Amino acid sequence: MNEYFTWQLLSTFAGCALATGIITEFVKNVSFLKKIATQWVSYGIAVILLLAATFFTGALTSSTAAMIPFNAVLIALSANGAYSALKRAANGKQDS
Repeated sequence: MNEYFTWQLLSTFAGCALATGIITEFVKNVSFLKKIATQWVSYGIAVILLLAATFFTGALTSSTAAMIPFNAVLIALSANGAYSALKRAANGKQDS
C-alpha cells in the first residue's frame, strides 16, 4: 500500500470509521467544537467524509445521498465505540 487514504478506502465502512475516529480525536478540542458533544462531532465528520468519498468516487446519486445520514450514524457509533474500547483497555478496565 503506497497511499494512506484514498477515496475508495474512505467509501468503505472500515476506512470511514477509522478516518472518523482519527479526525474526531484531532479536532474535538478545537474551541468552537468543545461546546458540542463528541458524538455529534463524529457524526458530522462521518457525514462529510461519506459525502465526499461518494462524490469523488463517482457514486453520488440521489438514492446514495439519501442513505448517507443513516450510514453516518453507524460510522460515528463505530468510531466512538472503538475509541471507548481502546480507552478502557488502556486503563485496564474490563466490561462487566
